[in-house]
Amino acid sequence: MELTIYKVDAFSQQVFSGNPAAVCLLEDWLPELVMQAIAGEINLSETTFIVAKGDDYRIRWFTPTKEVNLCGHATLATAHVLHTHYGLPLGQIKFHSKSGILTTTYDGDKITLNFPVNRPHPIEPPANLPSILGGNPKATYAWEDLVVFYDDATEVEILEPDLAAIAKLPYRGVCVTAPSPSLDDTDFVCRFFAPAYGINEDPVTGSAYTAITPLYADLMGKQTFSAKQLSKRGGYLELHLDDNRINISGYAITVMKSTFYLNATQE
Repeated sequence: MELTIYKVDAFSQQVFSGNPAAVCLLEDWLPELVMQAIAGEINLSETTFIVAKGDDYRIRWFTPTKEVNLCGHATLATAHVLHTHYGLPLGQIKFHSKSGILTTTYDGDKITLNFPVNRPHPIEPPANLPSILGGNPKATYAWEDLVVFYDDATEVEILEPDLAAIAKLPYRGVCVTAPSPSLDDTDFVCRFFAPAYGINEDPVTGSAYTAITPLYADLMGKQTFSAKQLSKRGGYLELHLDDNRINISGYAITVMKSTFYLNATQE
């Protein structure tokens, strides 16, 4: 069996930036262990598999080591591939995922993801958090991720966290964030670490913004934001809250098309 794989840089308009994801359209699901092995072989932060379901699509995401329930940048990459390489027209795509119904909308320029909002709850920080992350964390929240606020963007940018210690925490990953009033056209910044899932630092983490954006709405008293992820590759997102949903908008660019050769003994 030969599988066509597209590599896409999501939340970017140019190569070598944004968050790369692999996208593979299947006729039907492969065995889960095979999809996980393919994701490990590709070794990007996320590999997406999709299967047509009438006019909609079923979607699953795999890191190099685990399946995850939601991934923003890989969903944006998938919509880009369907519109750009499989001829889907402008408009909406509906995806059926383990996190429920997700939609994307393409207007010929940007792609907008429509995801459910997640609302973290405040917690007492782990006693060793400053030694794990560095700096001076100010507030801590939790959902499936640990969300840690700092005072300013510079402090977030220079953090050098203990990744081995983060991997032992009972969360998918750790999101560190701060408001960024000194940066033009950027309301806040973040970084995201998920070493337990094979991702030391994620370049751009769309799913994290489903949780941190509501916190900034409470903090800043508005519903529309621009954000920057301060990873080495970097990425920009436009965000808008609408009740219990969030619109996450960005660009994507295809950087590679390849063929994955899956022999009969692997299927």
